[in-house]
Amino acid sequence: MRSLDALSTIAPLLSGAMEAAAITTRHSFALRVGDRFFYGWVMLGVASLVMFASGPGQSHTFSVFLLPISEDLGISRTSVSGAYAFATLVAAFGLPHIGRLVDRHGVRVVLTGVGVAFGTAAVAFGAVSGFVLLTLGFAALRFLGQGSLMLCAGNLTSQWFDRRRGLALSLTMLGFSASVAVHPPLAQWLTDALGWRTAWVIMGVTTWLLLLPPVLLLVFDRPEALGLRPDGPVTDAAARPTMRPDRDARPETPPDGDVPGLTLPEARRTGAFWTILASNCSFSALVTAMFFHQVSVFGAQGLDAATAASMFSVSAVTMVIMTPLVGMLLDRFPTRPLYTAALISVSVSLVAMSFVSDLSSAVVFGVLFGVANAAMHAHFTFVWPRFFGRRHLGSIQGVAQMGAVIGASVGPIPLGLGYDHFGGYGGTLVALAAIPLMCAVAVAFMRAPRLEKAEV
Repeated sequence: MRSLDALSTIAPLLSGAMEAAAITTRHSFALRVGDRFFYGWVMLGVASLVMFASGPGQSHTFSVFLLPISEDLGISRTSVSGAYAFATLVAAFGLPHIGRLVDRHGVRVVLTGVGVAFGTAAVAFGAVSGFVLLTLGFAALRFLGQGSLMLCAGNLTSQWFDRRRGLALSLTMLGFSASVAVHPPLAQWLTDALGWRTAWVIMGVTTWLLLLPPVLLLVFDRPEALGLRPDGPVTDAAARPTMRPDRDARPETPPDGDVPGLTLPEARRTGAFWTILASNCSFSALVTAMFFHQVSVFGAQGLDAATAASMFSVSAVTMVIMTPLVGMLLDRFPTRPLYTAALISVSVSLVAMSFVSDLSSAVVFGVLFGVANAAMHAHFTFVWPRFFGRRHLGSIQGVAQMGAVIGASVGPIPLGLGYDHFGGYGGTLVALAAIPLMCAVAVAFMRAPRLEKAEV
């Protein structure tokens, strides 16, 4: 009994000592890396990896499984699509809670939990049976992948960069572009070789292997934890915090006073918050509608399906080239004029889509659509810390991501209704082009919140 009592006393001490040693080792490694180059670039790499790992929760991956799931479960493709749209809508409402958790516990803790849950959801999705479980599976994967992982990736990059935030966030988005290139063919190959259920199990296990080691070993919530500031080191070496692992279990969280920013209620009381939210939501809805209906629109305007599908590649290549360029512009010039121009480019792409009638006009549309995607995706996460600061960024981004996901879930509906009522898409596309134009005017004249930094 005495030995058991002694063990019960020693065990917590050993556990605390091991945790302290792990914290000290992580910090020592990060500081050694920081002697060679800014540690924020490591965080950018992890954020890009998080974007890539969100692939199993994104529409471009689900598209591969529509037919196999429909045939295996005996559910119509319309019902599967309906379950997907409904699940996406429901999942959106949990994202503000994730944002608050990021503010309260830090992105490293939340990313770890979301990574474990996302891998588990993917593995479990391989065992779904029936409409109800399918809908629940869709909701879990959309909430954790498309919503939570993307929110955390954007938050992490935004915390570590300020003057170079535009470039950093645009480079982070390349992880998503890599997912578009890799996950659909990988999912198709796994499905053909092993079946769609085993494919999901493998993607779930791969998610754990990709996400958890770098998040646990490398991630620090904010640069202040290492005595740094966004974009680079503090010039005064004495300003670096002295590590006391025995007294501080979470040294990566700096005092709130060190990080400027509005609270979510404060942000909501500004016109800029609602203008940006409406602009981003409208973009999310419209770009989803254009992707979803592109083959159908081109077919109604005289092009074959193969040509229509090939324009996805034109847009994707254009986006990969243009996104870093837009990011660099954001770091050099005021935000509002660039944001206004990005919204106008969405209107231009909608009108260009209505005029597609042959291969050359389709290529022009593909390039314009790629430019619009690059311009708006570069702004999508950038504008929140730019206008509202970093201190409560998670809560603000949680609401923003919820709005974007809601927009994506309802976006395809207007074009479908337009075709059913008018027998074509042209008039509806031109009418929808007015929405980003109105948002552009609102952005051009909005009053920026008062923050110490920001040339907006």
